[in-house]
Amino acid sequence: MDTGSGGGGWFSRSRTVAKPGFSRWMVPPAALCVHLCIGQAYAFSVFNLPMTKLIGISESAPDDWKLTELGWIFSIAIFFLGVSSAVFGRWVEEGGPRKAMFTAACCWAGGFLISAFGVSIHNLWVIYLGYGVLGGIALGIGYISPVSTLIKWFPDRPGMATGMAIMGFGGGAFIASPLSVWLMGKFGSDTHVGVMETFVVLAIVYFIFMVVGSIIVRVPPADWKPEGYVAPRENKLISKNDVYVYDALKTPQFWLIWVVLCVNTTAGIGVLGQASAMSQEMFPGHITPIAAAGLVGLMSLFNMGGRFAWASTSDYIGRRNTYFVFMVLGFVLYCLVPLTGAAGSVAGFVLCFLVIISMYGGGFSTVPAYLRDMFGTRYVGAIHGLLLTAWSAAGIFGPVLVNYIRQYNVAHDVPKAQAYNTTMYIMAGLFVIGFICNFLVKAVDARFHMKADRTALDAAGEAARA
Repeated sequence: MDTGSGGGGWFSRSRTVAKPGFSRWMVPPAALCVHLCIGQAYAFSVFNLPMTKLIGISESAPDDWKLTELGWIFSIAIFFLGVSSAVFGRWVEEGGPRKAMFTAACCWAGGFLISAFGVSIHNLWVIYLGYGVLGGIALGIGYISPVSTLIKWFPDRPGMATGMAIMGFGGGAFIASPLSVWLMGKFGSDTHVGVMETFVVLAIVYFIFMVVGSIIVRVPPADWKPEGYVAPRENKLISKNDVYVYDALKTPQFWLIWVVLCVNTTAGIGVLGQASAMSQEMFPGHITPIAAAGLVGLMSLFNMGGRFAWASTSDYIGRRNTYFVFMVLGFVLYCLVPLTGAAGSVAGFVLCFLVIISMYGGGFSTVPAYLRDMFGTRYVGAIHGLLLTAWSAAGIFGPVLVNYIRQYNVAHDVPKAQAYNTTMYIMAGLFVIGFICNFLVKAVDARFHMKADRTALDAAGEAARA
């Protein structure tokens, strides 16, 4: 750990500049230390059913919480993920990844501890505040903290770099889902479900790993390029100019990509947040709670693998073409899901959702490189933070579509196994909108490019902060 003298202390960006001989391959593990921890958000659905039985234990009591109420925990967290990434995006860019990662660690652990207290006093609003608000802020700051750093370390493979940065977030549930079920089993009893103690243990473990990531991470020196670097070929959809963070908001490209990401995210996040409960209800007697937890973990694995695979593929076929694949294939698969349920095909259902979740994750890992192509590298982290407000919106739309349409259908005597069909067709329709918006994306107009005087002023400000 570097504890010597230097402006701004150990947390300052200047103290994280890599020294000669530092390997850029040390940065992906640092990113994974953070993203594997905050990726637990995708496994939160394993707590939903147990938290409907905190009082009744074996079955829900009248005063227990409903699934629709618990669904808002995940939605609030995703909402604040987008808000915090937008609000703190420039601070993360200027302050550097170490400060951001440590801040995220404190907020993430604090969110779990507050939620544990909320469980102990059976107050859902405390959990909304803990995991939802404070945890959501941790998600936003932690999520964007390594992205621009890895893009700068890997200018030769920006798609692969963002895939490495973000695949851990998709894979976090692969660890968290079985770990959470195991911990609840250890702490649970005939009179207690073990959720509170599980939250406390997760807070401690995640804090330690995230701090380790903040210690490892480094940023490259100014104008650093890897040995043997060759600039990419001319491409009208890959800009060599930078766009100032707030000027990006004035471009149609930003908002078109915003809609594309929102569509892709809404379609995936609704089912991901309720994957455990949905699979059990669509296939009663065939998928047990333990099998459902395994499905959540398997989806997490494809979420993680898709982030790396699709983003790496985008380096070869282009970011825009990659999203065309998402929109077309997503439309087809969501139309097929109700058919798999009607046919009682668990394998078909699982296969559809594994591919869908791989594209859901791939959308997140590909979009930073898409933004880099459109707006340059200078402010890509901050612009990425602003774009993640699309995730906030999707965090509301997706679970609401799944939970409330299901509840409406069940209330009108639709069998639970068929209660999700309407939502699946709505999701398919969203992909048509996304396809059109992606088709309209063109190169950013030159009037939005940063001028030499602004670039020089910006560089001077950064040097002063360092």
